[in-house]
Amino acid sequence: MQVVNFAPRKRLTPEQSRDAALAAAQALLVEHGPQAVTLKAVSARIGRTHANLLHHFGSAEGLQTALIARLASGIVGTIGDAVVRARAGDQDPREVVDLTFDAFGKGGAGALASWMILSGNEDALDPILTAIHDLVDELAVGQPEGQMPIHEQTLQLVLLALGDALLGGPMARALGLPRDKARALALEALLAGRAA
Repeated sequence: MQVVNFAPRKRLTPEQSRDAALAAAQALLVEHGPQAVTLKAVSARIGRTHANLLHHFGSAEGLQTALIARLASGIVGTIGDAVVRARAGDQDPREVVDLTFDAFGKGGAGALASWMILSGNEDALDPILTAIHDLVDELAVGQPEGQMPIHEQTLQLVLLALGDALLGGPMARALGLPRDKARALALEALLAGRAA
């Protein structure tokens, strides 16, 4: 008879367990889309029990809300830094556009936000909306005179990035336009708003 020795699972602090679950959820989101972000899939990926995730998040909606909050924190921090550098002349404004489009597209935030809205979980978007609102209010303080208000620039940029994440590829193909045309239009709009 063969004896199988199982290594004991590493004991994680509650914060480490929660972080591991959110990292796994984000990876599943990017790899397979928002429908793959389930408690069962995340628990399987990190080698924890379904009950462990229920303890940390309460439900699949709780997991998705925590994930959108994590995404929001990263998105807003990165974009905020890029805006400050662009204002100082240290960075091309295109970086702000690219970071926003990548966050909603490659980062999965657009797909997750849409999934949550369509499943009736709009309240779960509060963390990302609050984070964007707070960033825009902070950036508005140092906005140069004569530019389109940053609140309007942000609305325009986020809606273009979200639309591109969801329908950009098929729409560009249908219209015979390059795949990155929405990014180019967003950059033109951002530059025009700064020159206004």
